[in-house]
Amino acid sequence: MRSRIHLSEHFTYDKLLRFTLPSIVMNIFASLYIIADGYFVANFVGKTEFAAVNLIMPVLNILGETGYMFGVGGSALIAKTLGEKKQV
Repeated sequence: MRSRIHLSEHFTYDKLLRFTLPSIVMNIFASLYIIADGYFVANFVGKTEFAAVNLIMPVLNILGETGYMFGVGGSALIAKTLGEKKQV
């Protein structure tokens, strides 16, 4: 069984890679999805539609990342509150 990684201990490159690897893999697959989507839109639908997809995707990414930011911040506040054993 692999040892758990605690944020309070000293990080080596191996521990840092093991800690961040799931996020790295997820971002690679998300990027591959965007590339494949662009490929199929450009080849099977047309270049005007491909331009439309490329214009709207940054807006959708900004909205998604804003939601992700609030989700991570909210869960950090909840974890802090629970760690301090405060009743809300």
